[in-house]
Amino acid sequence: MERKTLARPALMHVIRLAFVLVSMSLGASISAGYGHAWATGSLWGAFLAALFVALELGLRDLTFRRFSHATVGLLVGLTGAWLVSGIGFFRTKGLQEFQEARSTFELILYLGLGFLGMMLALRANREEFSLLIPYVRFRQDGIRDQPSVIGLDVLADGRLPKVCASGFLGGSFHVPREVIEDLREQAEQGIEPMAERGRRGLECLEQMRQAQRTELVVQEPIGPAEQAADMKLITLARSLGARIVTTDSNLQRTARLQGVTALNLEELAVALRPVLKPGDELHLTLIKEGKDAEQAVGFLGDGTMIVVNEARKHLGTVQNVVVVGFTKTSAGRLVFAELKDSPRAKALQLPGNGS
Repeated sequence: MERKTLARPALMHVIRLAFVLVSMSLGASISAGYGHAWATGSLWGAFLAALFVALELGLRDLTFRRFSHATVGLLVGLTGAWLVSGIGFFRTKGLQEFQEARSTFELILYLGLGFLGMMLALRANREEFSLLIPYVRFRQDGIRDQPSVIGLDVLADGRLPKVCASGFLGGSFHVPREVIEDLREQAEQGIEPMAERGRRGLECLEQMRQAQRTELVVQEPIGPAEQAADMKLITLARSLGARIVTTDSNLQRTARLQGVTALNLEELAVALRPVLKPGDELHLTLIKEGKDAEQAVGFLGDGTMIVVNEARKHLGTVQNVVVVGFTKTSAGRLVFAELKDSPRAKALQLPGNGS
């Protein structure tokens, strides 16, 4: 895992190699200390180090938080086994005659309850750990600071850095390395608009990397290589206990069906659109001609298009307009307005609507 940089994972390989070399050196020293050939100890050190490296590679999807959960579960299971084995019934004189059988039973008890404790802890969420301390609940991290997993769609959209800078989203942002490679391939293809999407996505990553309040984490591949990209994002989010930030409604629905929180920036944009009603007054820059004669068109900050009647002669200026009606189109809601000084606008103006 890498933070704040898009560096290669070579450091991980260097650490593994250093671990093997140190293990070989220690094995040789121990073997020589007992009067045996140093080469034998070196081989044993390399063998044991290789086992640990293989174990580490096999557990690459296990996060430190989940490892700590498993450790707590193991302790709870072993404590339960110790309590059960300490019950007086298991210490009676009759059972002491079968000391070997009793030891076997206790071994199975410790192994079984330890295993169950680990598995139940890995399944548990953060709230369920409050059961370890009755009547005490651990303080939750704010939802705003929860880690987020981001994919190609939301990076190519281009709005995420501004949302982060506004303070609405915080915490660390985790992006799979495969997503970065896909964006780079798109940017280098030279086929518009795909190349533009790739360049915009890489620019978003660079902006997030440079932002002081944003922590960017590049994740190594997780899950089978043939697994679909959306499922890889969901698997990564579940392993990190994170949410997914996306603009893809299909990914959002799939994630929620699998119990993973998914935030859609498109839904956020719709929710932030101003609620307009007839009689509301707006300051609007008229930037182009409308479809019908004498109409002019302006746009609100969220992209809502306002069609102003009898305003073509005011193109390029800022005018006070009054909302007079709405109509639904295939592209969304279309808002109609009149210049503030027009007779129809004056008839609709209500006390308190002026700005």
